[in-house]
Amino acid sequence: MGTHITGQVTIRRPFGVFIRIDGAPNALGMADIGSMPHHARLPALGAQVSGEVIWHTEHNRQVRIRLSDWNDHL
Repeated sequence: MGTHITGQVTIRRPFGVFIRIDGAPNALGMADIGSMPHHARLPALGAQVSGEVIWHTEHNRQVRIRLSDWNDHL
C-alpha cells in the first residue's frame, strides 16, 4: 500500500474505472468515484492515469487505487 502506479483505463462504469497497471499485467486495478475529488469526472476509456495503491489482495491480485492524475478530471 502507498505504492505509486500508472496505467490505462480498460473499463468504465458509473461507479468507477478498471485499470491495467503498467508493469503488473496480472493485476486488476480499480478506482471508484468515492475516492476521487468532488466534482471530478471519471477518466475516459483508454486514458492514462496515475495514483496510489490504497488496498490490495494477494490471492486475486485486485488493487484499489486513489487516482491523482488523469486528463480532463475537473
